[in-house]
Amino acid sequence: MTPGVVAVRPDASLVEAARLMRAQDIGDVVVADGQDIVGMLTDRDIAVRAVAEGLDPQAVSARAVCTSRPLVVGPHDPVSAAVALMREHAVRRLPVVEDGLPVGMVSLGDLAEARDPRSALADISRAEPDGGPDGPEAPESPEGPDG
Repeated sequence: MTPGVVAVRPDASLVEAARLMRAQDIGDVVVADGQDIVGMLTDRDIAVRAVAEGLDPQAVSARAVCTSRPLVVGPHDPVSAAVALMREHAVRRLPVVEDGLPVGMVSLGDLAEARDPRSALADISRAEPDGGPDGPEAPESPEGPDG
């Protein structure tokens, strides 16, 4: 599990949520109304459920495109329980909830690390992200910039 949870209000715009994801270098946020989890919003939700449909990400709320009532696990649940939920429901991330409060997030990468730290998925999960368009530039080819 990755400790800590980044959350947005249900009425937060998708732009607000996306900027928070970028700032935190994450691909998902919990949608919370006070202390209650009302949904889970991923970068893919924003792309597929809003932008690809032509919706205005400034005007659309997190609640409108998030997965409502997401599956959750507890911090003391066995890894096999998280694996079973992810497999059965084809999800890649699960909020970790203790006493009704979100305390972390478990991802496919976390599970790969727990199950087989030497696996390719665990290696990928540990790798630094490329940073996107403002991230590090690709190395220049030996033949020069026009290579």
